[in-house]
Amino acid sequence: MLSLDKNNAQLVSSHLVMAGRLLDSDPAAALAHARAARERAGRIAAVREACGIAAYMNGEWSEALSELRAAKRMGGTLNLLPMIADSERGLGRPEKAIETARGDEAATLTGDDRTELRIVEAGARMDMGDYDKAVVTLQAEDLDPSRRGFHAARLFYAYADALLNADRRADALTWFLNAAAADEDEFTDAEERVAELSSEDPHDFAETDENIETDEIIEAAENVGTADDAADLEAADSTDDARE
Repeated sequence: MLSLDKNNAQLVSSHLVMAGRLLDSDPAAALAHARAARERAGRIAAVREACGIAAYMNGEWSEALSELRAAKRMGGTLNLLPMIADSERGLGRPEKAIETARGDEAATLTGDDRTELRIVEAGARMDMGDYDKAVVTLQAEDLDPSRRGFHAARLFYAYADALLNADRRADALTWFLNAAAADEDEFTDAEERVAELSSEDPHDFAETDENIETDEIIEAAENVGTADDAADLEAADSTDDARE
């Protein structure tokens, strides 16, 4: 904010603070504050980033893409790539999302940022009907059922959804169980998905690649709190699928 005069800097800062506070509870109001900040300080990367994130949260995909790209260009913040790629999906351009996720800049991401980008890429592949490729996209060292927390839950949930779309329902149930166990703050509806799948006719379930008995899957589904026991059902799957 050093390039702004004192009064303008205070106004811009106030709008950014309000945008941050309202982002979860009132995203439309957050976007209004972010846009007001952009009107006063459109050459500051942090302002463009805030506007891009608020637009993204409101499903304003075109605006989000423009603002996030500007923020990345101005500030070099590569951790915006997952939202940039997902905005391409929102605009109905999954191939562009995959291109972003496979680019040279994306290859430099690590940790949760890299995981988020893989989740977006898998979603784009599912948009295109490539469900098996979506499954493989999510298979990496961080697909560890012992992990806990928000990012782990999101990854396990996305993997389960990809498996379900690939007609691997027993495996999907296992990973919805893992997602429910990881989701300590209940960000996802993993438990509801477990209940939905486990209530269906068990004879409709295909066997897993390890020839797991259907009764074992259903028993695990009835004990969501002990999802760690069910996690071993998928342990060898990542290696086999990666070779496909």
